[in-house]
Amino acid sequence: MSPRPVGRTQNCGAAEGRVRLDQARAFLDVAELVGAEDNELATPSVATALAVLAGIAAADAACCTVLGRRARGQDHRQAVDLVAQVAHGGAAMSRHLRRLLAVKDDAHYGLLHVSHQRATAALRQARQLVDTAADLLDES
Repeated sequence: MSPRPVGRTQNCGAAEGRVRLDQARAFLDVAELVGAEDNELATPSVATALAVLAGIAAADAACCTVLGRRARGQDHRQAVDLVAQVAHGGAAMSRHLRRLLAVKDDAHYGLLHVSHQRATAALRQARQLVDTAADLLDES
């Protein structure tokens, strides 16, 4: 029995997974660079926003490579359910992505600044997602 579909998806494979992993790494590299700076106003929010993008791209990479499809609905939370179906790390990826998406609106659109503590947590979660996706792509 195949897993039940989760929202709108798009077919993809290992090649697309590699592209999304490269994008995830680029987002994360910039997020970590920005997060290392000492700018109390914008830096934590910007680092968090980029960490969210890295996490979404890493989840896409894992889903494309392992499941052959990625979430394409308006609600990124569909990706949380889909990535949970990935064997060997999907449950943890789902948790990390859910936590990142919880700060997405504040980081991308909010008028309040994201704290350094939340930014640090977002960077850690994004790093876990990128590392797990990289491991999955290496196995394929």
